[in-house]
Parts: sequence; structure tokens; C-alpha cells
Amino acid sequence: MTTIDPVARAEELRAAIRYHGHRYHVLDEPEIADAEYDALIRELEALEEWHPDLITPDSPTQRVGGAVSDLFAPVTHRRRLFSLDNADTIDELRAWEERLVRQVGQTPGGYSCELKIDGLAVSLTYQDGVLTRGATRGDGITGEDITANLRMIESIPLRLLGAPPALLEVRGEVYMPYAAFEALNLRQAESGERMFINPRNAAAGSVRQKDPTIAGERQLAIWIYQAGLIEGGPTLATHGETMEYLASLGLRVNPASSIVPDLDAVIAYVEAAERTRNDHEYQTDGVVVKVDSIPLQEELGFTARAPRWAVAYKFPPEERTTRLLSIEINVGRTGAATPYAVLEPVFVGGANVTNATLHNEEQIRVKDLRIADTVVVRRAGDVIPEVVGPVLSLRTGEERSWTMPENCPFCGNPIVRPEGEKVARCSGGLSCPSRLREWLAFFAGRSAMDIEGLGYKTIQLLVDERLIADPADIFFLTPEAFDGFEGWGDVSVANLMAGIDAARDRPIARLVIALGIRHVGPKAAEEFASVFRSIDRLVTATEEELLAIDGIGPTIARAWVEWVAEDENRALLEKFRRGGVRMEDPEPEAGEVSDVLAGVTLVVSGTLTGFSRDDAQNAITSRGGKATGSVSKNTTALVVGENPGASKVARAEALGVPVIDEAVFVEMLERGRQALG
Repeated sequence: MTTIDPVARAEELRAAIRYHGHRYHVLDEPEIADAEYDALIRELEALEEWHPDLITPDSPTQRVGGAVSDLFAPVTHRRRLFSLDNADTIDELRAWEERLVRQVGQTPGGYSCELKIDGLAVSLTYQDGVLTRGATRGDGITGEDITANLRMIESIPLRLLGAPPALLEVRGEVYMPYAAFEALNLRQAESGERMFINPRNAAAGSVRQKDPTIAGERQLAIWIYQAGLIEGGPTLATHGETMEYLASLGLRVNPASSIVPDLDAVIAYVEAAERTRNDHEYQTDGVVVKVDSIPLQEELGFTARAPRWAVAYKFPPEERTTRLLSIEINVGRTGAATPYAVLEPVFVGGANVTNATLHNEEQIRVKDLRIADTVVVRRAGDVIPEVVGPVLSLRTGEERSWTMPENCPFCGNPIVRPEGEKVARCSGGLSCPSRLREWLAFFAGRSAMDIEGLGYKTIQLLVDERLIADPADIFFLTPEAFDGFEGWGDVSVANLMAGIDAARDRPIARLVIALGIRHVGPKAAEEFASVFRSIDRLVTATEEELLAIDGIGPTIARAWVEWVAEDENRALLEKFRRGGVRMEDPEPEAGEVSDVLAGVTLVVSGTLTGFSRDDAQNAITSRGGKATGSVSKNTTALVVGENPGASKVARAEALGVPVIDEAVFVEMLERGRQALG
């Protein structure tokens, strides 16, 4: 059995922590995931606890935060900014409270629970209500003066409201919302520049630039979570009162925070926060729990590196490193050949991940991904896992570059990349089984023909058994076709037949959407249907007639005209007719089209699959409705897509405003309030 030399191991751990800490805090280019870095820290802490004589003044366990960059002038904080001790389990939370009780002889009378934002910690100083200085946390004692950059962030007030104190120093977390992060990385990829590994690194990199306009362009935001110093202001007894006071001065305080009475309520908050961690527009990695009483905080005091009265409960990590085994491609409904990564299995975001999206060949080139690379994998909730990028320092020279194959692996037809486009496509049409399968899944989806019971597994069965070769074949299926198939009894067959029958009478806009024509989305389909009222009239429409429709541009008009010009596509439409699919909408009564949402106020939150945000708002207003950005008692319904704002959902539930999904929203566009039931 090998005996570990504690002295040698301590030095090894310190060297590794310093190296990775420098890459994370100073260079903003981490090589390992947060969980792996935390594991090094915890091992060193445990080793020093067992061998106190090994503790040195320069040990990473005796320091808070990261080193100071020489890009900015140093700032000495008026009061030290401490780090937080971590708790990774509920048992560790209970142990933390037990330590509090032992020290003060009583159970704290309440706790503050706050979402732990994954961003960059900063301090803001206000003198007589005017922002005079902004600084990074640095090592907790000395930070970097980034006042000019922080002044560019709109959620940081330059002057406080009301009657501010003579001197106020507050702490907060600067972060980048997911939407801003995705937009930034898209711009980086298009310009061939390095992409950011996560929103935290993007935020840190943005506020630590010499040019302040960069921070202003990148849509950063801040949550204030602590008062460090108040002079000439009110005497406040609790952390909750303090945050209310800061909010009254115009500082941005997270509404997801809560004051709770005891540890059981803390645990309930933590569990709820972990379940909904991906429901926010920003990245969270845990919950910060604080003793609410300020006198009790003062009695508990601090250790060398952290307050005893606060602890950070860390969520399970959602980024890990693993090996990129190979790169394969999938062919979608439009023929797009999308590469994906085959990974050495890794547990991330609560699931074992073996595949992850790579978007397109261009992104593989920009990220410089190579087969056999060690890569960082990200997964958030039910979102498809993504390969963020390679760990360049771990390359051995055996890694291999990848290029798009010349022929489709599913049908053998050539893969082509039209000039000026980033996406390569299979040229095999519906002869490609992968393209057919994906189109059928889209066709039967809720935003298209909404065929109840026709899911991906059933589609795969029907394709494999050669019962359907195009979407129109769905409407010629009979109950007898399922004879002998395992799991298909009379009830399940009858339900599917009923779903298919219901789909026959969908409005023609749904059929146009379901055709899956590139560039012809839900808004265009609705406009086509409202003007022409029938598939026959739409098929004969000229490009000029389509361009005369408000909101229809050359790309959309050309895409439709070119699609219907193909003989096989016209034959498909005729096949739908023979299958009993509605090909014409009844003429509307006076005011029916424009007024279907009259008196209706809708709020859209999150990402919809069939609408951009502008498309959704236009669809509402074109029907006489009102689209607003905030939920109130006058809101008719909140439409939620993927990753909706948690505060909007919570407010809707508190006000009794219906929360509906995209399928109900589409139905409301057709039927108005009646769709709410």
C-alpha cells in the first residue's frame, strides 16, 4: 500500500491551485471545470486540517479571490471582501448551522437565501449618492479600479435615489445574461475570434478591458447582494432590511432572494432553486445562505478567509472535461448536415453525456476542435449538451483535424455547401432516411400539424417498416397497419387515428408551416393564409404578389415560389388533398382576422421554437392584441418558451395570470381567448 507524503502532496496541490487559479482569475482562460478546481482546494484544506504545521502564509487556503492584474490601478478596499466557505450537500448545511449554534448558544432567528450568481464580484462606492469608484474583488484586500467600465453598465446607477448616506460601499456580481452571451459568441465566431467558454468568463473579460465601451456593448448587468459600509445612513438590524434599503436607493437587488425562518425553509429554498436553476436568464451555480441578524453576524465574526455567518451551497457542476472520441453527422429535415461529438461518457448537469452538438463545420474550425482532444462539455437542464472548446494545454500531438464527409452516411448522396452559406446539406431529398425522419417529426409537432400520438419513436417505426415515405402518407394510415406491432393495442391505435383525423382540419397556415420550407416560418405562413385563404391560390401566386404582402421579403417569396415549382412538391400537395387534409380556410366574418385578439394583452418570455421574439409580437399586434414586456394584473396570459424569466413566471402565478405554452399560443392566434378554455 503506497503511503502519501503529506508535505509533498501539499506542495503539489498548492502548485496546481496557483496555476489554475491564475488561468481562471487573471487570464480568464480556465483549463479545468469549477468542480475539479474546488476538489483540489478541498483536498488541500483537509490535508492542512490534519497537519496544521503544513499551513503557510502563502497557501491558497489563506487567500481570498485571485491576483491583481497589472492592467488597472490597484484599489485598497475600505473593508475586506471575504470569500465564502462551501457546502456541497444538505448534511454540510446542517453541520454549518450546528457550528453556529455551538458558538452563539442559540439557533439563528432567520436566514437570507440568495441565488449565487456566476459572474465577477465587484465593489461600488457612492459618496453623497454619486458613484465614485468601482473595483474588482481582487485578493479581497486590494482590487482593480474598473470604475470607467462599470459606469457603462446600465443597471449600475450613477446617482442613487432618495436620501442616500454620506458614504456607501456595496458588493455585487456583474454577470452576462444568456441571450447576450449567445449573441456575443455568435459575433466572435463570425469574425473568427476566440469564443468565450461560459457567461462568467465573458462577463469578467468584458469589464477587464482597457476600452470601457466594450463593457457597454456587451449588455452586462449586476445584482447587489451586500452592504460593506454605510456611514451617515440608518441603523439596520437585519440583512433583509439592508437589502430593502439598498433597493430603495435604486440599486438592483435580485427578487429571487428570500428571508426564511429556519434551516428547513433554507433546505426547501435550496431544493427549489436547484430544480429551477435553468429557468433564469442568467447563470447560477448555487445558493448563498446568510444569518439574517446583523448583530448575530458581528458576534459570529470571520475566519481567516470567510465569514462564519454565511455559506455557499454549490449546485452539482454543469461543465466537465472529457475526451472527444469522434465527430459524426446528423441530417435534419432541411438536409442540413450537422456535426456532433461522440464523447467518452461524462456525468455533467445531472446526466451521463455521450454526445454533444457542434453546430456546423465552421464552428469546429473556429473552436479548433480535433478528434482525441480533451474538451470542456456544458449541459444545462434538458438543453442539448454542447462542446465548449478544447483544453489546448493538454494536447499531445496525436489529435486529428476533421472535415465534412463528401457523401451522406445515410443515403450516399453528395453533401454540398452552397456558396455563401455556413451549413452543408445532403442533396438526397426524401430518399435520405434521416432527412425524412426529422421532417416527419417536425410535421407532426405541436407548432405544425400537432398530431397527437405521433412521436419520434412511432415515426421511426413507420419509416423502418416502410409504411410512410413522405408526410402525406400519414393520412393514409389504417388501423390494420399496426397489426402485430408490439405495444400497439386497440386503444393506442384508436388514439393515433383520432390524432391524425383531427390534424386533417388544421388551418392551412399550419400545413404551410409543416411543409418545413426554409425561410418560410410561422409569421410568413400566417400572412400567406390570411391573404390567399387557400393552398390552390397560394400555389399559383407569383413572387410579385407575395412581395406585396406586408412583412414578406424577397428571400421568403423566392423560397416559396421555388418550392412549389418542383413537380414532386406539387404532387405532395395533391396527395394531402386526397388524404382529406384541409386545403382552404373559410372566409372570415367582418373583423375576425384583425380583431381575434382584441382586448388581449400577452407577455412572451423565453425562446419559442416557431417564432422569433419579433415574430411573436407581430403576430399578436396584427390580430388586434397588445404585446408587453412585463406581467401585470391586466395581462391576459404569459406565453412561456424555453428558459423563461423566473420572475415573470412567479409574478404571473401570484396574480393568477394563466401561463401557457407555445401550442396554446398558436391556438390563441386562431381562436383568441377561447383557446384558454
